[in-house]
Amino acid sequence: MNPDVNNYGKKCAELLERVRSKHPLIHHLTNYVVMNDTANLTLAFGASPVMAHAKEEVAEMVSMAGALVLNPGTLSADWVDSMLEAGKKANELQVPIIYDPVGVGATHFRNETGKKFLKNLQLSIIRGNSGEMGALAGMGGVVKGVDSVEGVKDPARVCSLLARNNRCVAVITGKRDILSDGQHVIGVDNGNAMLSHITGTGCMATSAIAVFKAVEEDSLLAAGAALAIYGLASEIAAKTASGPGTLRVGLMDAVYNLTPEEVEKGVRIVELETV
Repeated sequence: MNPDVNNYGKKCAELLERVRSKHPLIHHLTNYVVMNDTANLTLAFGASPVMAHAKEEVAEMVSMAGALVLNPGTLSADWVDSMLEAGKKANELQVPIIYDPVGVGATHFRNETGKKFLKNLQLSIIRGNSGEMGALAGMGGVVKGVDSVEGVKDPARVCSLLARNNRCVAVITGKRDILSDGQHVIGVDNGNAMLSHITGTGCMATSAIAVFKAVEEDSLLAAGAALAIYGLASEIAAKTASGPGTLRVGLMDAVYNLTPEEVEKGVRIVELETV
């Protein structure tokens, strides 16, 4: 894709309408902490969530899906096996995989899980915070628990190299979201700082990306549109929120009520560089 900044508003609005008309099924293998919120956000966008983790059914379930989310936030050895099983079936069927490397950089188990996914699966999009993505790429980044305590100094370079090395789109979310397909780098400036005070908002961003990837072949466009629309909804919700609790509720309502006209006028996506 050669991003055309002037057309991003229209592209994002059209993608939101496409999601709402197609209602794609999004198969989540995700963590206990965020399962309810990611399911409800998927529904608010107009897609359909399923949270199926059992190794005995993941291959069958992913065969019905428009996209697969792998989010090992509360990982166990059994869940890693299920994720690999689902991922291999998704690759066989050309179902896109969106990977959220929660806590990579914090423990040996999480680091090794990330390496297994990169080695054994063809991932479409990887989204994480700066510390996680730096650790996954072997380019710095420090994670404590699942929070980034030291990010990378050049997120555009990290995203570009991770994308090229793994033939995917890499995304670092933060104050400005940085995305790269290995050739282009774009930034998304929508969002609200209060999101950082609600657990699981990064995981919800990953689910949003999966929703849009399910209806759009271009992974860079899908991820950029998802983050911009999700961020725009948080801005709208923050106008009436009195704190993180009411923002969390308002976010779902804002996503559900967004109009294509609001999206076209409100998304802020910029082309940063070509690499």
